[in-house]
Amino acid sequence: MSVESFDPQAVASRAAEASSQVVSVTPAALEHFRRQLGSQLGKSVRVSVKKSGCTGFMYVIDMVEQGDADDLHYRLDDQVELLVARDSLSVLTGAEIDLVKEGINKQIKFINPNVKDQCGCGESFSVN
Repeated sequence: MSVESFDPQAVASRAAEASSQVVSVTPAALEHFRRQLGSQLGKSVRVSVKKSGCTGFMYVIDMVEQGDADDLHYRLDDQVELLVARDSLSVLTGAEIDLVKEGINKQIKFINPNVKDQCGCGESFSVN
């Protein structure tokens, strides 16, 4: 006979952790990342920002074998892991990554509530 224990705080903590993903990914973007990673076992999608352009920042998406030690890890499905650079959290928190079709082109687009201004070409942005 065994006795099982139930820790409501541990369950709540795991639920909060799962729902606290700082960047969301649409199904279209997830499918795009799945195709990009293809058969590259062990690779992940890493998202960060860097200072660039006339407005301040630009998004960076890399396919990496491993991220930085302090990256946040989110398993999107059994094939795709999303890594978010911890030093980019203040800019990326609340953002959504989507794959949009514009004419005959498809491109990754960030819908980011933190952006207050973008340059004319759309390459860089500034935040609140």
